[in-house]
Amino acid sequence: MQMVRVSGRHRGDIRLYALSTCGWCAKTKELLNTLGVEYSYVFVDLLPQEELEGALSEVEKYNPAGSFPTLVIDGSRVIVGFREAEIREVLK
Repeated sequence: MQMVRVSGRHRGDIRLYALSTCGWCAKTKELLNTLGVEYSYVFVDLLPQEELEGALSEVEKYNPAGSFPTLVIDGSRVIVGFREAEIREVLK
């Protein structure tokens, strides 16, 4: 699964799993851009069919509900949904 890398200040390995049609996903992505941090993201709904199942399994590993947005920091800290205050606190 190819993720898009956005350059910025390094604050760990930040990965955003999102849907292209999700307003909360867009707000999370916009917040990360505003904070100027380096992160990678993927729009899971735009993946080719052969990659979709693997991507959903990866999301569910961090977020068993499989909901979006799912933000994973350093493979261990997971923030589900648009939680602006929590995201700002973790990435300050």
